[in-house]
Amino acid sequence: MKLNSHNEWSPLKEIVVGSAENYVSHDRELSFDIFFHENLFHSDWAYPRLTQATGSSLESRSYKIKQRYADELHEDVENLVETLSGLGVRVHRPLTLPPSPEPIAGFGWTAPPVPPLNIRDNTLIIGDEIIETPPAIRSRYLETRLLAPVYKQYYDQGAKWTTMPRPILTDSSFDLSYARDTETTLGGPTEPVEVPAPSPYDVGYEMILDGAQALRLGRDLIVNVANANHAAACGWLERHLADTHRVHRVHRMSDNHIDSMLLALRPGVFLARHEAIRDLLPSPFNTWKLIVPPAPEEGHFPVYEDDDLILTSPYIDLNVLSVDENMVMVNEACVELMRTLENEGFTVVPVRHRHRRLFGGGFHCFTLDTVRDGELEDYTA
Repeated sequence: MKLNSHNEWSPLKEIVVGSAENYVSHDRELSFDIFFHENLFHSDWAYPRLTQATGSSLESRSYKIKQRYADELHEDVENLVETLSGLGVRVHRPLTLPPSPEPIAGFGWTAPPVPPLNIRDNTLIIGDEIIETPPAIRSRYLETRLLAPVYKQYYDQGAKWTTMPRPILTDSSFDLSYARDTETTLGGPTEPVEVPAPSPYDVGYEMILDGAQALRLGRDLIVNVANANHAAACGWLERHLADTHRVHRVHRMSDNHIDSMLLALRPGVFLARHEAIRDLLPSPFNTWKLIVPPAPEEGHFPVYEDDDLILTSPYIDLNVLSVDENMVMVNEACVELMRTLENEGFTVVPVRHRHRRLFGGGFHCFTLDTVRDGELEDYTA
C-alpha cells in the first residue's frame, strides 16, 4: 500500500516494528546523559569531564546490558510482531544491526551504534511523507539508514521522503537549560550538567527534535518544545508544513517525548498522565476528554540491580499503540491501565513487554505506523 498515516487511531494497515537484535550496551556520554537526565540520578553515573581540545567527552563509558534482559527484550519485540500480524496488520522490519559494529563518528565525537528499536524517535510520518528528524543522541545518528529499504519501498510507490537538517552534535550544540532547571524537571533535582567545551565545529544551538515529540491529529500537530533545540526544529516543521498543517507548540510538557504523557486514542479522547496536562493544550484540544489511569504500581516492574541503568519513569506503560478507534495494545503488566481502558469501552490487546524501563520505550516507541485507513481531516471543527 502507499504511505498514508494522518493520526494515531485510524484503522492500522501497515507498520514498521523496530529490532532489538544485538542490543548489548548503553554508551554513556554527553548526548545520552542530557537526553535521559531525569532518570539518571546517581552521582557516580555522571558523564566524564569534557576535554578542552575537541569539545567532546574525554571518554564514554559503556554499560553492558545483561544477556538475559537483551534476550527477553528480543522475545517481547518478536511477540509484538506476531500479535500485530495476527490482527491483520502488515509488519515491516528494519535491517539488523550487525554484532560488534564499528563505531560511528562525527566531527569531534564517536559512538557505538545501537539497534533501531525505538524507531518512532527519528522519523515522523505526515500523510504521504516520510520526514527523518534530527537525532538527539550520537549513538543513534545513523539509525534511519537501517530503515532505508522500507522507506525506499514507500518512496518507489509515490511517497515523499524528506530529511530535516542534520545536526553536527558538538557539545555546544545542546541547549542545557531544561536539564539545569531543577525547578521544572519532572524528576526533581538531577546530577549537574557540565559547561560544554568549545569545538572548532560549533555552530550554536542546532535543530534537534524526535518524531515522538509530535502528536498527529489530522491537520493539527501538537509538538512538545522544552529547549532551544526543539524550538529551532519546530520552526523548520512549521515552515515545511505551512500549506497543509497547523503546528501547535506546547511548552515543556516533558523533557522530550510527548507519547508517555499524552496520546490520542480517538477523536475527542486523550490518554493522559495527569489532569493538569489540559492546561498545556491548545484550543480546542483542551476540551477533549482526558482518560487518566491510576498511577502504576511498583510490583508491575522487574527489580533491577544498582548497575542497571533505568531510562524511563514508571509511566512508560502509557506508551500504548492504537490499532483502531476501539482497540489498544497495552502492556499486560499494567493491569490498572487495561481496566481503565476497558471501562471506557476500549478493547484491550495485552502484550508482554518486561524491560521497558531499561530500553527507553513502549509499544508506541517501538513502532512507526505507515498506513492507516482514512484521509487528512480537521478535528477542530
